[in-house]
Amino acid sequence: MGDKGFGIDQNRLMEYAHEIKSVYDAGCQVAIVIGGGNIFRGIQAEKGGMDRVHGDYMGMLATVINSMAIQSALEGIGVQTRLQSAIKMEQICEPFIRRKAVRHLEKGRVVIFGAGSGNPYFTTDSAAALRAIEIEAQVILKGTRVDGIYTADPEKDKTATKYENLTFDEAYNKGLQIMDLTAFTLCKENNLPIIVFDMNKKNNLVNLVQGQKVGTLVKA
Repeated sequence: MGDKGFGIDQNRLMEYAHEIKSVYDAGCQVAIVIGGGNIFRGIQAEKGGMDRVHGDYMGMLATVINSMAIQSALEGIGVQTRLQSAIKMEQICEPFIRRKAVRHLEKGRVVIFGAGSGNPYFTTDSAAALRAIEIEAQVILKGTRVDGIYTADPEKDKTATKYENLTFDEAYNKGLQIMDLTAFTLCKENNLPIIVFDMNKKNNLVNLVQGQKVGTLVKA
């Protein structure tokens, strides 16, 4: 969304594409899950009186729009991609097939997972955790607007302090809202580390994968 009130900011989109390309060029296998809140949020629609299931499916379609946007941006700068959707729409993307996704990664393509998990009542956080486990990813990198996990929301509480490292149990006990509980539990039970970092700071992503201290690490 960038500086816009809604929709897709082309400048922000290209910034993200170049950040992802820097990791791709470093030889990493990269899979991407994008939310759709810049276009539509199912939970907010429910508060307005819309049926939750209906709203969630609309939100899934919004993630496909964002996925197509990042796919176009990446391919425009020379990165091979494949877009897989949890909801079949053959004209614009492949259906999600785990073995094909892994093969695309092995062939050096960036794989983008659209439409969440394909199920209502599950967030894109849950979809990211599920897909990461399915493709045997080493880590989930959760890009946000802040540079890690804090004792409170740093955008609202100026006295909030940052955690450098946390265990899953510590995060549970402190009630930190890193991901929704379903996603977080999936990561904990499958021993999948999470790094929360600021996606809007240039070179943060490549610095992170090259081993520099960026964001907050959550692990067992």
